[in-house]
Amino acid sequence: MPQWIGPWEIVIVVVIILVLFGGRLLPRLGRSLGGSIVGLKKGLKEGEEGFREAIKDDEASPASKKTPVVDAKAKDSDKSDQA
Repeated sequence: MPQWIGPWEIVIVVVIILVLFGGRLLPRLGRSLGGSIVGLKKGLKEGEEGFREAIKDDEASPASKKTPVVDAKAKDSDKSDQA
């Protein structure tokens, strides 16, 4: 925790939040924030799993190893030599 935030500053911030939002709205805000965090973590986990599957499929694919990589400049120079 930063040095400039002490226990009194936290108490003051909590009191200001209670005054602004009231006691009824705070639980709803907390649930909403918690649901957002859970959704974010779930999305990150699904994205990571998809990325790992794509890499695994790409490594297992024999066609990716046999496909030659051709430089675009080399193609252009070959065409101009033939003309």
